[in-house]
Amino acid sequence: MTASRAKQADTALRRAQLVRLRLAGVPFGDQRILDLGYESRGHASKDFVRALQQHRDEEAAAVSVYRQQENERLDTLLEAAWPRATTPSPVFNKDGEHIADELDMRAVDTVLRLMDRRAKLNGLDMPVKAEVSGPGGGPLALSRVKMDELRTLINTAGDPDPDDEAPGEDRDVDDGDADDDSDD
Repeated sequence: MTASRAKQADTALRRAQLVRLRLAGVPFGDQRILDLGYESRGHASKDFVRALQQHRDEEAAAVSVYRQQENERLDTLLEAAWPRATTPSPVFNKDGEHIADELDMRAVDTVLRLMDRRAKLNGLDMPVKAEVSGPGGGPLALSRVKMDELRTLINTAGDPDPDDEAPGEDRDVDDGDADDDSDD
């Protein structure tokens, strides 16, 4: 049996006050929390979890409504662009002669962008895998470093220098040996 509206309102108010106190760092066993009507620290903790779950459920429902609305908008746009993207149209020269039938490539691009947006909205794309590897794609050597060394590493990591050759090209790597072909 569901609680009356008055009881639901009281519960919502108590939970809101509980969340505010917890945000302020008040422990569950503090008298201010027990004064909200909780019999014990455990009851307050359990109700706090329920409040968070209820919030997650409400948030998930709102996201679901938004996603459905966006999908309907994408359907409408896709329906409008689809015929131009899939049905060849006649192409005429300056004299008005029919010279070919071609797809509208701008419409094709629009359809692809709409499909990409739908895939992102609905989480249809496979997640991108990211891998951190060491030199030459091998394993990354880990060791203890000082904070300034870590900051230097972070600042130098990232995109390759623009002066580097394209991937797959042979590169001369300075390995620190003195017997190179430089003119001394």
